[in-house]
Amino acid sequence: MSKKYAPQQFLNRELGQLEFNRRVLAQAEDTGVPLLERLKYLCIVSSNLDEFFEIRVAGLKEQIKLGSISAGADGMTPPQTLKLVREQAHQLIERQYQLFNDDITPALSAQGIKFIRRTQWNEAQQAWVRDFFFREVMPVLTPIGLDPAHPFPRVLNKSLNFAVELQGKDAFGRNSTRAIVQAPRVVPRTILMPPEISGCEYGFVFLSSILHAHVGELFSGMEVLGCYQFRVTRNSNLFVDEEEVKNLRLSLQGELPQRHFGDAVRLEIADNCSPTIAELLLKEFNLATEDLYRVHGPVNLVRLMEIPGLVARDNLKFPAFTPSVPGVLMKKGADMFKVIRKSDVLLHHPFQSFKPVIDFIQQAASDPSVVAIKQTVYRTGVDSALMEALIAAAQRGKEVTVVVELLARFDEEANINWATRLEQVGAHVVYGVVGHKTHAKMLMVVRREDGKLRRYVHLGTGNYHPRTARLYTDFGLFTANEEVCADVNEVFGQLTSLGKARTLNHLWQSPFSMHAEVLRSIQNETRLAKAGKRAHIIAKMNALLEPETINALYEASQAGVKVDLIVRGVCALRPGVKSLSENIRVRSVIGRFLEHTRIFYFRNDLKHDVYLASADWMDRNFFRRIEVCFPVLDKKLKKRVLDEGLKIYLQDNTQAWEMDGEGHYRHKNPRRAARKCAQNELLRQFATQSVKSSR
Repeated sequence: MSKKYAPQQFLNRELGQLEFNRRVLAQAEDTGVPLLERLKYLCIVSSNLDEFFEIRVAGLKEQIKLGSISAGADGMTPPQTLKLVREQAHQLIERQYQLFNDDITPALSAQGIKFIRRTQWNEAQQAWVRDFFFREVMPVLTPIGLDPAHPFPRVLNKSLNFAVELQGKDAFGRNSTRAIVQAPRVVPRTILMPPEISGCEYGFVFLSSILHAHVGELFSGMEVLGCYQFRVTRNSNLFVDEEEVKNLRLSLQGELPQRHFGDAVRLEIADNCSPTIAELLLKEFNLATEDLYRVHGPVNLVRLMEIPGLVARDNLKFPAFTPSVPGVLMKKGADMFKVIRKSDVLLHHPFQSFKPVIDFIQQAASDPSVVAIKQTVYRTGVDSALMEALIAAAQRGKEVTVVVELLARFDEEANINWATRLEQVGAHVVYGVVGHKTHAKMLMVVRREDGKLRRYVHLGTGNYHPRTARLYTDFGLFTANEEVCADVNEVFGQLTSLGKARTLNHLWQSPFSMHAEVLRSIQNETRLAKAGKRAHIIAKMNALLEPETINALYEASQAGVKVDLIVRGVCALRPGVKSLSENIRVRSVIGRFLEHTRIFYFRNDLKHDVYLASADWMDRNFFRRIEVCFPVLDKKLKKRVLDEGLKIYLQDNTQAWEMDGEGHYRHKNPRRAARKCAQNELLRQFATQSVKSSR
């Protein structure tokens, strides 16, 4: 039984997330990163912060509203955490806009990519903008004057709006002084001006600038004293009582529209907004002064994410690459079942293509010997070849079972639509287990061979999502190992049927065995170290928060176990603290691709156990989700995971950040040492393999 540690030996989750976004912002600050990619990183920070406020800050406010004073593992109460979050978020956002205005925008301008502000428009540009306004914008605008007959309109979550101060009387003699203009969602937020008008290769005009310039056209005969853009972020947590509802899908469909109108948690306004309007908006949205963020620039930098796609300048982007395909699958029309029967196949995305996964399920859908397909769906996207293949398989009369997680945050609508289409063609669609999100990544095909049924499975660390498979690092494993396949079949049985959980051969499963097995493996290394043997743990994940696991790692460190943790995001463990965690090192790698793999290595007295998982070491993954952690049994593939997924990242000295005991990060700087970048090295390695395989 692990002993308990004091709260000061744990770091705060919310503050850790802000630290993570500082590391992402550092990518936008790095002049060694291609310019348009720097702009993307700036936008990613805004997108991350949106979700942070929608979920984490909203959760803190909800706890405070309910009077909660209970402290987390770090000993901080919700009010204490919210106070520090507000302070640090203000600093982070101020630095973000400073970088946008003083560094990235001038650098883009020097490359002929300009954001043309209305104060800079010449006569030809003014004429073009005016024509665009009356042709594309004016017809879809509905200005709302604020008076007793026109109360403050419902403002959508994260939508662009304008508060207008007016003077004079309108057509009915009303002396209204304020109005709200909601920017139409059908009009892009950045508009590309023709080069002959803009005077540069790529000249962009913000929709906010166009509305500012012509807002007077909406209030004929009145004087516009001020026009100020604003944006409100709302609580986006869905409140569905899974224990009470009779039909989760119907209840969720009813709840989704309300996400746009949850309680406000943040107000962003232009820095020139008058104190009167700022006070009016804060009062309207029931927010405190600390929830107000004045920004010098567009209130929604996320919208600039589309700019790199509109600019054909490859020299300002990361070099293009083509994911490789394992040699055994290179042959056109390769029989995937034959290949997998012969030996397990490991895919390392995005360096290796996700196409074999699509090929596998498409072959299964068209193969007359395949009798059944089962798959979990967490995030798969609006347009998915995999889902289309499942639909085709069901149409051909195969038994298709899909476990769809309806509560996959921000993917609920897409998943509901897929569930509907699958049901329409006769597939069995289930929604997992009430109270537990199905986060496991599993695909199983049952095939009749020589009069017997044989199973094939694919297990992964990432979602069945072709687009993110090009952006996230993940591992996927194909196997026909009978014991592993039996384990996967058992987990599918739990998800679709009823009954007690049985002991599995190889898989660790949440919420039943994974937490206990992780603790057992850590404690085994501790025991070996105490016996004088060499002990080593390497774990790579997105977040490390679960207190008992952290306690076990502290005890392992004190026993002499070497612990290397590669944690991309939030880590509540304090590394390198004397007499507590001197043998623990924590690093975060931030690069071109989002590090998403979950890999757990235990030396285990030279047995070298290697596991891949869908789960991070967090409370929710251990206790409130259906997750699977699976071993890599093939020795060659085990070595690949160690080399490609762990060792190369421990050697990285360009994109790695070392964490100290206070939760602060220091960017590794090679200086005299040779530069080592894990992601770039893997790109080179797999490009070479691809060339060799094609010979």
